[in-house]
Amino acid sequence: MKTNYISCGDSAELLKELESESIDLTVTSPPYDNLRTYNGYSFDFETIAEQLFRVTKPGGVVVWIVSDGTENGSETGTSFRQALFFKEIGFNIHDTMIWKKESCAFPEETRYYPNFEYMFVFSKGRPKTINLIADRKNLWGGCKVHGTFREADGSLKERSRTWKEVVCKDYGVRFNVWEISSEKQNKTGHPAVFPQKIVADHITSWSNAGDVVLDPFLGSGTTALVARSMNRKFIGFEISKEYFEIAKKRIDESMEQLLIFDMEGNEE
Repeated sequence: MKTNYISCGDSAELLKELESESIDLTVTSPPYDNLRTYNGYSFDFETIAEQLFRVTKPGGVVVWIVSDGTENGSETGTSFRQALFFKEIGFNIHDTMIWKKESCAFPEETRYYPNFEYMFVFSKGRPKTINLIADRKNLWGGCKVHGTFREADGSLKERSRTWKEVVCKDYGVRFNVWEISSEKQNKTGHPAVFPQKIVADHITSWSNAGDVVLDPFLGSGTTALVARSMNRKFIGFEISKEYFEIAKKRIDESMEQLLIFDMEGNEE
């Protein structure tokens, strides 16, 4: 299968050209609700979700990063409806993660200030690759495990002597709330550039070297750039010609050979 290329066009149609069960990992953030006009483009969510299920390998993962707009002062709930649709078509909701930002986009007068987005991790069966990042400083590092644990009925039970000899590691697996700063000094021309660290950490977590990473809403090209730098193959689709050119320029500057396709699928 052809890899290491980006195409300009509608993901709902371009995904149909990919082989079934050919993608190891998708990392993407679609335009959501009214938070981004995205040059006037819209997308066929249900078709794209169904095609993602078809092209994802058994054990493959889709990381879907979204948030909700507001209507009449209340959240739309679009993110939850999308997550449940992914589940209805066969994906597991493997994890509901949070991307916590350092600030909010706009202050609210009736609610607490919003400063996060959902990172839904959907899997096609049990994930075939799980490389959990363990960089969280453990408060109990170097100490032996506590001598009791709590049963389902709330009572405490003594741990075995062997278990009590276990020493807590200095660093533990991360929690599923990731506090990652947005990209500073965005000079790409794209209004919502992915932090490279989010992409890199998900690629680390759910794929291995040589795997194929897809982004059907490529935007400024960050997913492709990071995948390439981490020795993964990449495929990217972007409907906006303006944003496609931004991604093309960034990727062209980072590698010598790249297949670029125009709106009609012709190699440039």
